[in-house]
Amino acid sequence: MSSRSRVCVLLLDSLGIGASLDAHLYGDEGANTFGHIAKACAEGNADQKGVREGALDIPNLARLGIYHAALASSGVKLVDLATLAEPCGYYGYAVEQSLGKDTPSGHWELAGVPVMFDWGYFPATEPCFPSVLIDEFIALAGLPGVLGQKHASGTTIIDELGEEHLRTGKPIVYTSADSVFQIAAHEEQFGLQRLYDICELARQLVDKYQVGRVIARPFTGKTGAFRRTSNRRDYSTLPPQPTLLDFLKNAGREVVAIGKTAD
Repeated sequence: MSSRSRVCVLLLDSLGIGASLDAHLYGDEGANTFGHIAKACAEGNADQKGVREGALDIPNLARLGIYHAALASSGVKLVDLATLAEPCGYYGYAVEQSLGKDTPSGHWELAGVPVMFDWGYFPATEPCFPSVLIDEFIALAGLPGVLGQKHASGTTIIDELGEEHLRTGKPIVYTSADSVFQIAAHEEQFGLQRLYDICELARQLVDKYQVGRVIARPFTGKTGAFRRTSNRRDYSTLPPQPTLLDFLKNAGREVVAIGKTAD
C-alpha cells in the first residue's frame, strides 16, 4: 500500500441483504431489508408525492454490485442482472461469526474483532430493568425518578410519556430487542448536556450487565407534537481487543471516523 492510498469503509446500518444463519435465534427469519425496500418500491408502496416514486433507482450501488451480492446472499432475484452492467467493484456477502444482533457486533467483526460472548439483554417485562440498577442510576444522577422501564419504540414512548416527563423532570428509560439502555429527554427543558451527562453515568453502571450501548435520545416539541432530534449519541462499550483501525493508527496511518463511530 503506497503512502498516498486510502481505504474508505462505509457501514449502511439497516440495509441488510439477507438473513444470517442464526436469524432464527432472534425471530429474524427472512430478514432482508434491502430486498424488502426494493420490492416495496417496485410495487408502488414507497411512493411519496414530491419526494420519490417508482422502482428503486440506485445506479452507483448497482455499479458496485449490490444486486449481485443480494442475489448471492438471499437467493432472491430483485432485478434481471442481465440488464445491469458488469459490476466495476468486487462484491460479496459475509456470514457473521459474532453472537447476538447488536450493532457493534457487526462493526467490530468488520474491523477484525468478532464478538464471541453473549451480550446482556433486558427481559420483555415491566419493569424490564433490575431495581438495583435503576436505584443506583437515580441516586448518582440526582434524578427525581425515571419513567418507562420497558421495551418500546422510541417514537411511541415519547408520545406516551413525554408530557409526564415535562411535568415531573423524570427522564424516560427503555430498551429494545438489542443490547441497549436508552434514555429520552427533552432537549430544552431537561437539557441536552444534562442528558449526555446522565448517559455517561449509565454507561458505567450497565457495564456489569454486558450491555452494548447506552443511547441518548433527545427530543423537542410540545405535547402531541414531540419529535426526536439529530442529537442522538451512542455510548458503546469498547472492543475487547485492538481493531484494524487501532493497527492502522499505531502504524502511523491517519484514521478518521465520521458518524456514530465518533460517538
